[in-house]
Amino acid sequence: MDLLFYHRTLRRLVLIELKLGAFEPENKGQVELYLRWLKKYEMREGEDDPIALILCAEKSQETVELMELDKGSIHVAQYMTKMPPKELLEEKLAAAIANAKEQLSRRLE
Repeated sequence: MDLLFYHRTLRRLVLIELKLGAFEPENKGQVELYLRWLKKYEMREGEDDPIALILCAEKSQETVELMELDKGSIHVAQYMTKMPPKELLEEKLAAAIANAKEQLSRRLE
């Protein structure tokens, strides 16, 4: 575990795992083990199950979708190690908005 926080509003532990490289499917198994351990040994009465966020320098949206990580207690996000050009930020923002709208429309169907 790289970082562990308690979110007062959500009333749960939030685990953050940092990866320097690309997201790998075995990262999911590692984080699931951490979540089980937190639930068994650290979770207190009245709290919800812990959740995890895997921050990767690179990620494959297709791999994340195939593993259905957005439907469980583990979420994967990408971080940048240096500031990209403005155009790339605009493209990524537009793609993120389109992805969020698509996911929302699927949930509403």
